[in-house]
Amino acid sequence: MKDLFPFYKIGHFINEPTSQTEFEITKFDTMDEPDVDDFHKHTFYEILWIENGKSIQTIDYKQYELEPQTLFFISPNQVHSFEGWRDVTGGTIMFTEEFFLFNYTDKNKLFELSFLDCIYARPYVQLGDQDFAEVKHTIELVYSEHHRDDKRERIAQALLHVLLEQIQRCVDLTMARDVPRKSLIIYKQYKNLLEQHFIEQKSVSFYAAQLNMTQHHLNFVIRNLTGKTASEMIRSRAILEAKRLLTYTDHTISEVAAELNYFDSSYFSKIFKAETNTTPVAFKSEMSERYRRR
Repeated sequence: MKDLFPFYKIGHFINEPTSQTEFEITKFDTMDEPDVDDFHKHTFYEILWIENGKSIQTIDYKQYELEPQTLFFISPNQVHSFEGWRDVTGGTIMFTEEFFLFNYTDKNKLFELSFLDCIYARPYVQLGDQDFAEVKHTIELVYSEHHRDDKRERIAQALLHVLLEQIQRCVDLTMARDVPRKSLIIYKQYKNLLEQHFIEQKSVSFYAAQLNMTQHHLNFVIRNLTGKTASEMIRSRAILEAKRLLTYTDHTISEVAAELNYFDSSYFSKIFKAETNTTPVAFKSEMSERYRRR
């Protein structure tokens, strides 16, 4: 299925679309407005830090108003739009998975960071004065290193790891319970597989087999972390794609259903309503008005 949104690399956000850079840190007051579409996807991770002012960010139909001393997390494959960044002080850190994992043999290291890939409902955390000051201090070290004439990638990567661990500590303090490392890795492996196969594979048994575990164990891990079963996550991912198709294309309901391998449009409408509390027809009308006729 053709993707509805442009995928942007880090280079696009520094107005150097041919650049192969895998890491960038910049401040809003020195940043030129990037030449990108309003709604887009990233091939990289991004962390916005807001010092003063307010910013509105949207990820897949959910709008977030960011207050001062807030960190906002954007992950690959999410549909993102932003506005009002010129009215705030702060900046953005962008890095690829490859940059993060450089010289690491454990490829699951990135999965241990719970605040990336949106395991929790809120893709942001607002910090107290002391925590924000400590995080901001590390951000300044990263910024200073990256903008040296003799900058070294390994130093920037090491400082980035320190920063991300600081953020994880702050996120952990806001959670009511600890998340086991193994469970977090399984969840993110499942989420990655789901992103690749949700259209053609809607059986939990397929994903369990790919992860070398039983369906029961996979369901236990997913439910414990998200409150949903593995099959409910499959359905939610398919319905999210249906929302995108209904909003940004002129496809009929039957065509949207067929794109997602639901060849009974009445069944598709039934599960869409169960997931969203509205019909595909009503959703298409409302969202097309909101997002396509601005």
